[in-house]
Amino acid sequence: MAEARSVVITGASRGLGFASAVRLYSRGWHVIAAMRSPDDGLERLRAATGAAPGDSRLTAVRLDLTDGASITDAGKAVTEAAGAPHVVVHNAAYVTVGCVEEVPSHLAERIFSTNVLGPIRLTRELLPAMRAAGRGRFVVISSVGGIRGMPTTSLYSATKGAIERWAEALAQEIAPFGLGVSVVSTGTFRTDVYDENHTTSYADPHGAYGPLHAALARTGQRVIRSAKPPEDFAVALEKVLAADAPFARHLIGSETRAMMMASRLLPAAAFHSLARAATGLPRPRTLRMLEDAGPAGT
Repeated sequence: MAEARSVVITGASRGLGFASAVRLYSRGWHVIAAMRSPDDGLERLRAATGAAPGDSRLTAVRLDLTDGASITDAGKAVTEAAGAPHVVVHNAAYVTVGCVEEVPSHLAERIFSTNVLGPIRLTRELLPAMRAAGRGRFVVISSVGGIRGMPTTSLYSATKGAIERWAEALAQEIAPFGLGVSVVSTGTFRTDVYDENHTTSYADPHGAYGPLHAALARTGQRVIRSAKPPEDFAVALEKVLAADAPFARHLIGSETRAMMMASRLLPAAAFHSLARAATGLPRPRTLRMLEDAGPAGT
């Protein structure tokens, strides 16, 4: 009997990562679920998959992408459990909402550590075994923020743009060894990323950027109502894992495909005008303060 293909999924305790772990386990993969709280996460995965305790096809590994020692330990745990993994899905991400003046500066370090530096470090830990095996694939989960910068999530957009450029460079470096890279740009799925208990918002509805937040909140509600379940993403991801090109880009979700097409076809000014019209953002210069305005009460 052939050995099950192995897949490492970061951020597998919830959302798209959880749905993907459940789907791939059901399709015969050996799933290595990397998460910050592996005991609780593994129990939820067992409940969802029906896997028995001790099932060799479902392994939980502790991983904190902001902690270098945790990443090193996770790399060792993965190779001990599966040798050279067939696929590594960089799915875990940290999201925070707020305009550039609203988000505390220290969060830039955390979001880049989780979304960019952490995946790079984990890749470095796993690459030697995969290179020696002469096969394997890294899958980077991105978003529309990797295509164009999105207002009120500028840090998140910056990390997705950075990790995409890194992935393209990585693909060229490791292709001679038989390895490949895929970038997956995703649309909107119903996950707890839209839950204020999981995504911290620093948006001040009464501050200078209040009109932007109000417009995007209205647009966001429409988008969320049309969002698809994470299980649909998992089905699409399974197809992505079959790619064998040195580098591949995949778009999951109709809004992502529309964003990519508009980005490629329209000049920047036209794209921004279209985006402003679609989201209801205030027009340029409509919120500027009058230079000759005097102090309040004069």
